[in-house]
Amino acid sequence: MLIIMRTNATPEQVSRVVARLEKNDLQAHLSRGEERTVIGVVGDIRHLIPDRFARLPGVERIMSISRPYKLASREFIPKNSSFPLDGVTIGGEGIVLIAGPCSVESRSQLLETAHAVREAGAHALRGGAFKPRTSPYAFQGLGEKGLELLAEAREVTGLPIVTEVMSPEQVPLVASYADVLQIGARSMQNFPLLHAAGKSQRVVLLKRGPSATIDELLMAAEYILSHGNRRVILCERGIRTFTRTTRNTTDINAIPALKARTHLPVILDPSHSTGHWEYVAPVARAGIAAGADGLIIEVHNNPEDAFSDGGQSLKPERFAELVRQVRVIATAVGRHVTQPRTAMNPRRENAVTSHVDAIR
Repeated sequence: MLIIMRTNATPEQVSRVVARLEKNDLQAHLSRGEERTVIGVVGDIRHLIPDRFARLPGVERIMSISRPYKLASREFIPKNSSFPLDGVTIGGEGIVLIAGPCSVESRSQLLETAHAVREAGAHALRGGAFKPRTSPYAFQGLGEKGLELLAEAREVTGLPIVTEVMSPEQVPLVASYADVLQIGARSMQNFPLLHAAGKSQRVVLLKRGPSATIDELLMAAEYILSHGNRRVILCERGIRTFTRTTRNTTDINAIPALKARTHLPVILDPSHSTGHWEYVAPVARAGIAAGADGLIIEVHNNPEDAFSDGGQSLKPERFAELVRQVRVIATAVGRHVTQPRTAMNPRRENAVTSHVDAIR
């Protein structure tokens, strides 16, 4: 249910509506637009009498929300949501690029790759410290040591860090290092983890599960949003179908379908959706043309020796070429690639160069 306040509603009138909702054990989520305030009502409203709220001073009308998700819907927030991430805006007209290795393997591997993707135009660095793997014998990540290396990479490049968290218990630790908590595809419906990520108030990148519907993805996002954490990025990363030509099937349809249903930013992961580096660039270009707000790309300085997902990782020079292609396509569809963060001061730039030279 949405409570639409009048354009001239006073803060006191809004507060009175919120107090009445809370008295009925309901949560009130305010969306303040340029002209009016909309109050989203979350909770069990089966026994609520809407007319009692419609008669309150300042209320213009009551509107039901037809979809099972409330806070993620465009009925609640009609305009695209955007929010800052360390000087870069996520959402809106600009397109953001997140790049880096599947997993953090060593200091030299991470810092060389981080430096390369920053030079190519990436806005954030991805890298797994904790790795959920199909086989218990596969590389599981470096754990907290990997988080420490990611923090060092952020220090020398200025790139905010995106890394996966696998359990509710890990959230405080990962949040103490990372700028963005990634909820992986296998964890999309780990509801305790979604609650914990929402409570952290960190930016959350939520990946679609391999067999999840669009509505299920949005309901997962609702768990995070229900804690007042509005900084959620949705990620299409391919779904499981009958074909074995690619690792997964890229659901390009999901991008415009999500954009029609939700105000949240939507990005594409063409690395996991294809599983082959040769297909990453074509699918990435298609995603931008379809309306994606960004890309998350696996890049490795030496994919042939990668501990995980080397076959779908771009070499740095191929990523740089993809960035150039994305800029052209973005312009063609009336958008642009967001400018990277303001260049670091010369002393820090020199520190980056010497740091990377030292590990080569």
